[in-house]
Amino acid sequence: MECKEALPLLHEYLDGGLDGTDSIRLKEHLLVCADCRRQLQQFEKVEALVHAWSRPVVPEGLTERVMQALPPAKRRNAFYRYVRKHPAVSVAAIFALVMLSSFVSTWSNDRELLVKGSDLQSVVIKGDTVIVPAGHKVAGDLTVENGKLQVDGEVEGNVTVIDGSVHYASTAHISGQITQIDEAFSWLWYKMNTWFAQVSDAQ
Repeated sequence: MECKEALPLLHEYLDGGLDGTDSIRLKEHLLVCADCRRQLQQFEKVEALVHAWSRPVVPEGLTERVMQALPPAKRRNAFYRYVRKHPAVSVAAIFALVMLSSFVSTWSNDRELLVKGSDLQSVVIKGDTVIVPAGHKVAGDLTVENGKLQVDGEVEGNVTVIDGSVHYASTAHISGQITQIDEAFSWLWYKMNTWFAQVSDAQ
């Protein structure tokens, strides 16, 4: 093997890609040729330098300094941990908040006069005033929302006035309880009781 054939094989030899026959011939040539041996040593030095440069040298303690410079991890508060551990309670709380806001918005927006009862034939409505005239009788409960109730006659049941007022004459007779609801919380409580009563009646 001559030097001009050996030189191209030196790179393959260093990379480990030289097959058996060429490898044996190159080794035999390197034993007798000092110039090619020096060339191989030069290639080995260059390769060693390239490998040394490709591996960055990390100063001692750099990792610890970087970790200390990072902001501390935020600790999650107890409420967040509780929510993560009890998802059903969280869903129930959100549902209650949605229902509460719905009830409160209905309370603030619902200003139309509403009269409920099982016997409304004797009731007279003038503007925002609901009147049970003298000598007349309402059999059953009577509910008035967003208006005034004036009882001159008789109500055989409970009277509920929501966001309004009750006036009754000396001739009036109410056999049940009189309930006035003027605050959002009381109204919410009334609505929930009504809803539960409807659900239990449906079952």
